[in-house]
Amino acid sequence: MQGFGWKRVLVLAALVSSAGALAATAQGRVAASGATSASAYKVGIIYCRTGPLADYGAEYIEGLRFGLKYATKGTNAVNGHPIQLNIQDETANPATAVSEAKTLIGQGYKIIAGTCSSATALQLAPLAAQNQILYISGAAAYDGITGINRYTFRAGRQTYQDVLAANSFLGKSTGKKILVLAQDYAFGQGNVAAVKAVLGGKGHNVSSILVPLSATDFTPFAQQVAAAKPDLVYVAWAGDTGAALFQALQQQGVFKATTVTTGLPQRDTWQSFGSAATSIKFLSHYVPTAPDNKVNDWLVAQMKRRGQIPDLFTPDGFVTAQMIVRALQKSGGSDVNKMISALEGWKFLAPKGLQWIRPQDHAMNQPMFQVQLVQKANGKYQPKVLKRISPGNVTPPITPFK
Repeated sequence: MQGFGWKRVLVLAALVSSAGALAATAQGRVAASGATSASAYKVGIIYCRTGPLADYGAEYIEGLRFGLKYATKGTNAVNGHPIQLNIQDETANPATAVSEAKTLIGQGYKIIAGTCSSATALQLAPLAAQNQILYISGAAAYDGITGINRYTFRAGRQTYQDVLAANSFLGKSTGKKILVLAQDYAFGQGNVAAVKAVLGGKGHNVSSILVPLSATDFTPFAQQVAAAKPDLVYVAWAGDTGAALFQALQQQGVFKATTVTTGLPQRDTWQSFGSAATSIKFLSHYVPTAPDNKVNDWLVAQMKRRGQIPDLFTPDGFVTAQMIVRALQKSGGSDVNKMISALEGWKFLAPKGLQWIRPQDHAMNQPMFQVQLVQKANGKYQPKVLKRISPGNVTPPITPFK
């Protein structure tokens, strides 16, 4: 799923405020190293600082900064050149993002990264190919981004990997009625297509209910779910309306009547599940207690010093930084073909674990997790990792470049 979180990330407010202040300068330029030297490697970052996906954007941009620190060993420089970021706020509006990208390309930028919205990524990817620049999509999960063109890579996981992780809850049964409850835009539609392809292909009967992004009353949709009497409800949701959706499902008795699976959202939303929290079978993109590797240990320790904890999309920003540094190291900062060659087939250790960029379509192979929320004595929910799913068990099909 593109995102599992539903409220603003308040613990990151200071960071976002700082990024916003810097981005609001005359030309929106932010130097990661504090330098503005002409010899700097310039990188454009287009992300959701404000708007309905601002919580994802806050996690992404913080992960990016930690990733740059890690990948450059604290120098924020590659081959002696400081990395200068030009950070722009797309507000989850594809038209805004395209305008910002065109401006950056016109100024000579060879690398553009970011976006939490699948709809935005689908607009920026063709632009990258047309102008022969490197584009690294952030948290956008739409499967169509994989294999769209050789200039486009992704830092996060894709919907197909979410669905394969959800399939791990079904076991070897067949012939089940599966209902996909999703938002009616690229992300939700992509989830429907992926569930039909993956679970439908395993002998299950898949139907869907698509909810308009403008909806605020979810009772009618929850009633439709209850009336359908599915064996499994797969919820694909992004943004800050998820709490209201799950409340409506609970009010209509859906959790008592069937199994509900969805992606585990960022931690500040867990309490919003209420009494249904321990009944949901969660697939997990990332929780900081799931991976066991030195990169994740470093990230957790660094954030702990600030009284923070890595959240859902922190790794996507971190991986973006790792990819940017790799591309710059191998290309001299200007040869895009060398950047692409450096990233294709690259295996590296990220916060989630060992990841690999598939050369044929730039799919990002990576581990996934099964997680259950458990309630502590103080009433707070904490994740219990049930299973670590290896990259080989959640590998999407190859979709060669068109």
